[in-house]
Amino acid sequence: MSTDPESPGTLPTLTDGVVTLRPWRESDVEPTWEGHDEQVRYWFGEADRPSLDRWREVVRGWRDGPDDGRFSFVIDVDGTPVGTVELRSVGEHTGELSYWLYAGQRGHGWAARAVRSITDWALTAVDQGGRGLSRVQARIEPENASSLRVANRSGLRREGIERVVAGTGDRPEAEEYVVLARLASDPPLSEPGAFRALLNSFLPRKRAIAQMLIRDSPESEARVLLCQLTYKQDWDLPGGVVEVGESPRVAVSREVAEELALTIDAGPLLLTDWLPPWGGWDDALCLVFDGGVHPASITDRIVHEAREIRTARFCTLEEAVDRCTDFTARRVEAALGAAVSGVPAFTESGRPVS
Repeated sequence: MSTDPESPGTLPTLTDGVVTLRPWRESDVEPTWEGHDEQVRYWFGEADRPSLDRWREVVRGWRDGPDDGRFSFVIDVDGTPVGTVELRSVGEHTGELSYWLYAGQRGHGWAARAVRSITDWALTAVDQGGRGLSRVQARIEPENASSLRVANRSGLRREGIERVVAGTGDRPEAEEYVVLARLASDPPLSEPGAFRALLNSFLPRKRAIAQMLIRDSPESEARVLLCQLTYKQDWDLPGGVVEVGESPRVAVSREVAEELALTIDAGPLLLTDWLPPWGGWDDALCLVFDGGVHPASITDRIVHEAREIRTARFCTLEEAVDRCTDFTARRVEAALGAAVSGVPAFTESGRPVS
């Protein structure tokens, strides 16, 4: 870490041996202005490229030092300015990142190196030459896939979605931002546990729903226990959403006990049904477990969970078609077929996949 004698600012120079972060120089103005292409302008909500004179004023402000809590570095590779990375104070202990590469300089991994370097510096204690922050974050639109990859590869963990009113973000159209961050207390990225935590923060987390097929006979003409729900008009198999860290098999028995006051251990898995997005819900996997064969009088023992269940009764397949949505009726029929045949099945929205 060092200072740059060509810049009057107080920023250090940081390098990982490939990419160097350094203060701005007067000689950077024209090449970075020329590289200020449509992609840069789009994500920063700029209709047109700034004039060369205006860009020179912006760079001069960055060269004069971080008086406004904004630390702007040139991303330099072999003496060429290829991009910009900034750290902006958004609280006493928090900094927020912005970064971009100029036209013709993308696809080499330089942005991820730059973000990692500036984040390491920001989280390093002041007496060791850093900023002494406890948190460094980035807010990125979900559609900006390249910036999200940079954040992930530089070690920022995905934390969630921040919603904003349209017109209040960086771009007038922006309504959501993915929030990612590294904390000073996070373990070094070289540790296996840190890498697993990073992967876990951004890999897909598909919703799982566990349901139970409870029959009144072992035959294909068996009636199936269905529940009329309070929060929608149609009927469905008993069950519910699997909690984080919970076994789907355990979850379905828990749901049946909570909603119907029936103690039934889940048997083998009968059906895996992929549910595409529908009615405002994201996609999910529905796992239907065998609840066994029981006398019809089991319904006399049911105590409805009033907030979710209106009633529950055994229904024929014909009645299921009348009471359920089409995809639920298909799932019921597929699960019943798997129970009779003894062969687990996979369907998509209740339809077999050849």
